Amino acid sequence: MRNSSRSGVDPFIVMDVMEAARRAEAEGRHIIHMEVGQPGTPAPEGARDALAKAMGEDAMGYTVALGLPELRERIARLYGEWYDVDLNPERVVVTPGSSGAFILAFTALFDTGDRVGIGAPGYPSYRQILKALDLVPVDIETAAENRLQPVPADLEERDLAGLMVASPANPSGTMLGRDDLAALMEACQAQGASFISDEIYHGIEYEAKAVTALEISDEAYVINSFSKYFSMTGWRVGWMVVPEDHVRVVERLAQNLFICPPNASQVAALAAMDCREELEANMAVYRANRQLMLEGLPKAGFDRIAPPDGAFYVYADVSHITDDSRAFAAEILQKAGVAVTPGLDFDPERGAGTIRFSYARSTADIEEGLARLKQFMEARR
Repeated sequence: MRNSSRSGVDPFIVMDVMEAARRAEAEGRHIIHMEVGQPGTPAPEGARDALAKAMGEDAMGYTVALGLPELRERIARLYGEWYDVDLNPERVVVTPGSSGAFILAFTALFDTGDRVGIGAPGYPSYRQILKALDLVPVDIETAAENRLQPVPADLEERDLAGLMVASPANPSGTMLGRDDLAALMEACQAQGASFISDEIYHGIEYEAKAVTALEISDEAYVINSFSKYFSMTGWRVGWMVVPEDHVRVVERLAQNLFICPPNASQVAALAAMDCREELEANMAVYRANRQLMLEGLPKAGFDRIAPPDGAFYVYADVSHITDDSRAFAAEILQKAGVAVTPGLDFDPERGAGTIRFSYARSTADIEEGLARLKQFMEARR
């Protein structure tokens, strides 16, 4: 049986690393997970309790395609609490994770062959989802002096139908300030390009609050998720905010592509939004882990790093150590028992000389991982 040309997407390398780590664990090894962008904590207790109660009272059937009305209203209220933005809940679309939001956004905004700009390094699935939809991902090679974020000059003469920007970014953890974000949005508007803001790491910030695109303009698609700050990765529930005149377009697509987001996950997500004490306790762990990484990675020999503004990653330049980050990551897993992600996932051109470290797990795991990395690098010298 033949395969379509659109199915020829690249593997998500971090998932391959996870599988290699799983096999090592099945052999009895203790692996420290610094590869995956997944909190080491479960969904908040209040979310789990709310779902347990609902399951005893509700058949948990389909919801409407745009999501539970009470969840959409609560998400809209979050924008007032976090950003002082008055958001109409009718503009909120609950989705099957941020991945479902990407599919809806790309399908709603772009036609076959359209060129969509994405920063490199950047989240690899942007590129692969665009390819699978017969769209053309355009890698924008970002510069260290711009904190690995796109700038308006990067958009010139690229003939883009849209631009996807993430702040805080994966893998770098860097954020765009209000002026920089506004300048990018204005540059897109001047070119007639749609602007999509990936904000799934909002809430996980360290020295400054992240800026939402909705503070600047309503003419943007804003994507977020319950996976990161709300610690609900496997629940597969996210959301998207779209301009009012796009709601019905997205609704028709959501009805046919997904029917609805998972009911159970929506119930849990609604309760999670009011579990602030537990969520902020998670943030205290990330802050401690970030400091450990910034101190411990240079001691281990990974000294070409920059402090992340948000998220829970450190992106390291290892080009002076290796020109094959995938083989280097495999060596670290085999010899040190630490799983890390090769930069090729995030930057096809320069990623052979970079590694991403995640510090989303427990502080004890981070301490042990750093000790193993130091020992590994000393032995390697």
